[in-house]
Amino acid sequence: MAIPRLRQYSGPAILSYGFRPFFLFGALYSGVAVLIWLPLFLGEVRLPTTLTPRDWHFHEMLYGYLIAVMTGFLLTAIPNWTGRLPIQGKPLLVLVLAWLAGRVAMALSATIGWLPAATIDALFLVLLAGATAREIIAGRNWQNVKVVAIVCLLAVSNFSFHLEAHFAGAADYSLRLGIGLMVTMLMLIGGRIVPSFTRNWLVRENPGRLPAPFGRFDVVAIAGAAVALIVWIVFPQGGYTAAALILGAVLQATRLFRWAGDRTLREALLVILHIGFAFVPLGFALLALAAFGSRIPATAGIHAWTAGAFGIMTLAVMTRATLGHTGNELSASWATRIIYGAVIVAAASRILAALQPLWTVLLLQIAACAWTAAFIGFGLAYGPLLCRPRTE
Repeated sequence: MAIPRLRQYSGPAILSYGFRPFFLFGALYSGVAVLIWLPLFLGEVRLPTTLTPRDWHFHEMLYGYLIAVMTGFLLTAIPNWTGRLPIQGKPLLVLVLAWLAGRVAMALSATIGWLPAATIDALFLVLLAGATAREIIAGRNWQNVKVVAIVCLLAVSNFSFHLEAHFAGAADYSLRLGIGLMVTMLMLIGGRIVPSFTRNWLVRENPGRLPAPFGRFDVVAIAGAAVALIVWIVFPQGGYTAAALILGAVLQATRLFRWAGDRTLREALLVILHIGFAFVPLGFALLALAAFGSRIPATAGIHAWTAGAFGIMTLAVMTRATLGHTGNELSASWATRIIYGAVIVAAASRILAALQPLWTVLLLQIAACAWTAAFIGFGLAYGPLLCRPRTE
């Protein structure tokens, strides 16, 4: 007998499944945080935080927005992995409130003190690691224990970020560690869902060449890229680092080429996944050029990952998962297409801002406006779906 997807629940619909609050609040926060960051970066406003504008921005994008979307994905995927019922109601509310408390604490860390702020912020990932470990162990889903390990490492890197920012004045090593862990998770999860979704659609709509299934090459490619990330985290400059990053770029580009993305051009919900993953090898390549000592700044490669791969892939997953799990047709509306276009413009503009110093401020303004349009747009277009019961 199939295990039911949901237990009897009569509370607010937004707390009936993990993706609902974390997709909605994460997206809205991302759009607002970027609007705050740009005048903060330009020195036009001040925020009572102990972090520098750069560190606050990176921290809130990684450990605020991106962690929220990752949480929504994990809390939705884990019941499918384990056969257990999802976390909902009061336990889910506790996680949401812990995440929100972290965002407030980070904005007010100069007022409440860096250590209390760091402790409040760190609590969320500790709770998430405990929740994921409990579900995966109880469901004896041993193949996904690695996900728990990554969440634990993210918790460590988050607290390390606070320590390094306080004692060294800026978070560099821990920032690269956090980005590296997120890239690794994207290679793991994205490397499964992109070819899987593509295969399912092609079999129905466009028979012919199919994506290569996840196999030994993918394992080698992820391992090789992970080694390159470790080298970059420890030694961001130098010939050996550049060579390792080039290898990572080639391996991830080869994976993407094997997924038949060129055959999905008439399905926006799929094309956007391939476009998003394309920023992974691009980030490796740009960082390799920076490590060689060229005029390409490292921030171009970093934003290929953060604004490009992370931003586009998370929006692609949020839109698709929201439609599917709320009982709606998997079809990209005009609003969804506008959201996709805006986040692509944001990613491209942010990378160009690093490459074109004379146009940096203008390109940053374009990137910030496009990013905000994409994520606030998601909240407006998908918020009603996330706040009401599933359509049967």
